[in-house]
Amino acid sequence: MTSPFAAALASGRPLVLDGGMSNQLEAAGYDLSDGLWSARLLAEAPGAITEAHLAYFEAGADVAITASYQATFEAFGRRGIDRDRAAELMALSVELARDAARRARTDRPLWVAASAGPYGAMLADGSEYRGRYGLTRDELERFHRPRLEVLAAARPDVLALETVPDADEAAALLRAVRGLGVPAWLSYTVAGGRTRAGQPLEEAFAPAADADEVVAVGVNCCVPEDVPGAVETAARVTGKPVVAYPNSGETWDAGTRSWRGRSSFAPERVRSWQASGARLIGGCCRVGPGTIASVAGALAVG
Repeated sequence: MTSPFAAALASGRPLVLDGGMSNQLEAAGYDLSDGLWSARLLAEAPGAITEAHLAYFEAGADVAITASYQATFEAFGRRGIDRDRAAELMALSVELARDAARRARTDRPLWVAASAGPYGAMLADGSEYRGRYGLTRDELERFHRPRLEVLAAARPDVLALETVPDADEAAALLRAVRGLGVPAWLSYTVAGGRTRAGQPLEEAFAPAADADEVVAVGVNCCVPEDVPGAVETAARVTGKPVVAYPNSGETWDAGTRSWRGRSSFAPERVRSWQASGARLIGGCCRVGPGTIASVAGALAVG
């Protein structure tokens, strides 16, 4: 049976994704400098997360991506949070987004994507932009499956397997989502025409073509200039709807934990991404509600 989210993708109208969760939380005065990043606020300030989701919904986003990118049993365990409480916090991330959707002043359908970041996000050392962790696919699958089970049980509309730097980790994730009963999108972080680990995108996207659970494939957490080629390749190789939500164009310095450079995210570009096959379009780090409102406006014109 086709899920409601997959049916929405097939309808032809693009769905607008939100922007960076950290943007809103930092603007509200929260320090996100520790290893848990925004996931820390699931325990300490959950209301702030709801407000951040709400800001994006009211800016025109159709899909909220939960604050669970770095929410893992291992990362919570380093903060003295046991597995039961960690699972509660992961599930809470979905409910906070649902609450924002209920509060949003709109009649359009709103969706919740449960974020599952790569293994490198748990390490909090920037290795999600490199991949190649020295783990086997089996080891990566054993890492990802337990939290994906928790997130799926919270009944999001879709699982966002995002910022994946390595085709080997993507293969592990594709195995880890089997049988969960929730559709997923698979999104790489890329540099040029390759994954961050160096694999050609044609090879990286190919396994998703035959994965029944995957309803979209594409890229996020890359510079906007890398989006057009990746969208075209993803659509051609998989025949599936494409997801595209780049950063602002600034560069993350993991050593100083700061952003450098200037924004190159131009909302008027999104219509060309749509024409190439993108059906889920938004922004990632350093892309805020104002830019998402412009994206929504540009797509509405089309």
